[in-house]
Amino acid sequence: MGGGNSAGQAAVFLAEIASRVHVFVRGDGLTDSMSRYLIQRLSDSPVVDVRTRTRIEALNGQDWLEGIRCRAVDTGAEESFALRHLFLMTGADPHTDWLKGCVQLDDKAFVRTGADLRRDELEGRWPLARAPYLLETSIPGVFAVGDARSGSLKRVASAVGEGSICVQLVHRVLQEL
Repeated sequence: MGGGNSAGQAAVFLAEIASRVHVFVRGDGLTDSMSRYLIQRLSDSPVVDVRTRTRIEALNGQDWLEGIRCRAVDTGAEESFALRHLFLMTGADPHTDWLKGCVQLDDKAFVRTGADLRRDELEGRWPLARAPYLLETSIPGVFAVGDARSGSLKRVASAVGEGSICVQLVHRVLQEL
């Protein structure tokens, strides 16, 4: 599921090894969020089925995924698909609006941390003599890891690693108190 380049690349790859690839897009189409060459490759593939303005409503199965139920946004019509694998590619927009005015965000609304914090962003706000630690935000002792962090790799393994590093940094901050 997804309508961006990452979803398009995944669908093109999966079309080479799968008997059927369904691409469900919540939006009106692919042209605003996917490269033309990917759209063309998807439309040229006999195994790829693109459905726009469609939302996944339910995952079905007992011990593993056996299928999904979708709903067409415009008509409300429901359709079920038997499948065993589902990849969600729902976008890379950080949902950090609630942090505006609290911690420093970059121009795409990702949370700035550590060395990515500019001196002018900290002036008058950073009360400590030391610079912010690697994953520390513009508020001392407040850390950010994972996809919402500016400069992150946007991968689960990286977020887990950042979380592990963050534990050490939290202990360091607590020792400073």
